[in-house]
Order: sequence, then C-alpha cells, then structure tokens
Amino acid sequence: MFPAPPVIETTIFARLPDSLRARSNPRQQSGVPRDSFLEGPSFDRAGNLYVVNIPYGQVLRVSPQGEFAVVAEWDGEPNGLKIHKDGRIFIADHKQGLMLLDPASGKVEVYLDRPRRERFKGLNDLVFARNGDLYSPTRARPICVTRPGGCFGCARTVRSTSCSATCRARTGWC
Repeated sequence: MFPAPPVIETTIFARLPDSLRARSNPRQQSGVPRDSFLEGPSFDRAGNLYVVNIPYGQVLRVSPQGEFAVVAEWDGEPNGLKIHKDGRIFIADHKQGLMLLDPASGKVEVYLDRPRRERFKGLNDLVFARNGDLYSPTRARPICVTRPGGCFGCARTVRSTSCSATCRARTGWC
C-alpha cells in the first residue's frame, strides 16, 4: 500500500570509550549485567550532547568533536535528561527524583523528590513545554507536571487524585 521508505546511510559519530565502560564489574539493571546504558540525549546551545548512564549514576557530555567526559556521578539511577531553555539541566532519577545539574561544577542536587511526602515511582523521560512546564511520565501516574513556580500535579488532560489541594486550587488541573 505504501512505498518502502528511503534508505538513509548513517555513520558513527561517537562511541563510548572502553575506559567509561564497567566491564570488570558490571551493574545489574533490570536483572541484566550492563557495562553502560545511555539514555536521555539532549543538546546544549554549544552543541554538546549530554546523556545519562543509568546503572552508574553518571551524566556524560559528548563534545561536537565526539570526545566523552564525565560531568557528574552520584548514587542515583538517572533515566532521562533535558536541558531547559535557560541552560539548567534537569535529570529524571528513578532512585532520587527530579534532580538539577550544574554542568560547570558537576554538582547534582535534588529539585523535587517527595511531592506530597511520597517518592516518585519510576520517574522517566522529561519534556519541556513552551511555557516552561516540565512533563514526565512515571509508573504510578501517567503524566506529572512541574510548573516553573514549583507546583507539582497531573496534566490537564489526565484526571487523577495526584494533585494536592493547593495545586488544584492554583491551577485547576484536576
């Protein structure tokens, strides 16, 4: 019914160096030993590509020349990364919640970890809306939204009891 899609030739731009792979003592992720598992690709305005290495709690930067550098490492399980238009780097950490990275110092700190005194359940990828709202799916709630003012709740299109009374009053989301 439809023609076959055109073949697109690709080339390898960069490869994770062996020095950044944990071959001698790989960590388990989902019951499988992994020497690395890269997710959350996002470019900054200088053309650097940032990715997370889930089982090792790392953020890696790939320069426009294809060179890798470890930007940050902590006791976490980063599962997604997105760079805000103001340059802040947000990380969805399955273990510790929504994190904020300062790429200059490598400092990673908690931005939001216990909305309504309850940990996130499987915080995953991140997406910014034009107005600055930060959307993220979790296992427990289909879509979570963090507003620039810090209000956390469910998306307008998702009916849920996950909104706090304060957020509901301020936003009318739920």
